[in-house]
Amino acid sequence: MNYEQARFNMIEQQIRPWEVLDSQVLALLAVVRREDFVPPAYKALAFADMEIPLPPQHNPSQCMLAPKVEARILQDLAVQKHEKVLEIGAGSGYMAALLAHRAQQVITLEIDAALAQTARDNLKKAGIYNCEVRTGDGAADLAQAVSGSNPLSGPFDVIVLSGSVAEVPASLLSLLKVGGRLSAIVGLEPMMRATLVTRVAKDAWRTTQAWDTVAPRLLNFPEPSKFVF
Repeated sequence: MNYEQARFNMIEQQIRPWEVLDSQVLALLAVVRREDFVPPAYKALAFADMEIPLPPQHNPSQCMLAPKVEARILQDLAVQKHEKVLEIGAGSGYMAALLAHRAQQVITLEIDAALAQTARDNLKKAGIYNCEVRTGDGAADLAQAVSGSNPLSGPFDVIVLSGSVAEVPASLLSLLKVGGRLSAIVGLEPMMRATLVTRVAKDAWRTTQAWDTVAPRLLNFPEPSKFVF
């Protein structure tokens, strides 16, 4: 397989048409080797317009998001070199690698210990050393964890949820610096919204929802009550 041609096709045929036009984002997608973060069984599909399953295979929510979704999130966040980033849902480490190229420091949480180790290995092989993969549940009360015995070193300039949630927890919003941004895919199937929340003051946030998509759930985040009639 000609990976360079496949990468070029991904950028030109999937990502640009999805209104990702930031030259820095496009250049980064050409540099970070997505194929090195894909499980061997799916390597031929590394650049396909689809989610890539990740082990453990029995959990369908464990996946790499489609390339165009990752690229659009990266464009929306406009991460800067001085910024500190928290990602919920490390997966194989690919999104963390993209973020690490743009940021000063990235901390990424992965609930599955084996997958967290895979992400560490992938990032090390890619020569990325400003990203720390921690095994942990991103649905926990992270605001409390910041001041606990194993601090997350917050607050953060950027928070990324690499998966969908029914709503954004207030505990995550409290970890944003003023001027910080949080990206999440919010809602219920069949339609979810890419949501960008900016903390504009100590007790004020601005929310925009610019595009629609669907993504698998992040584990353990609250779901709305289901009524049975």
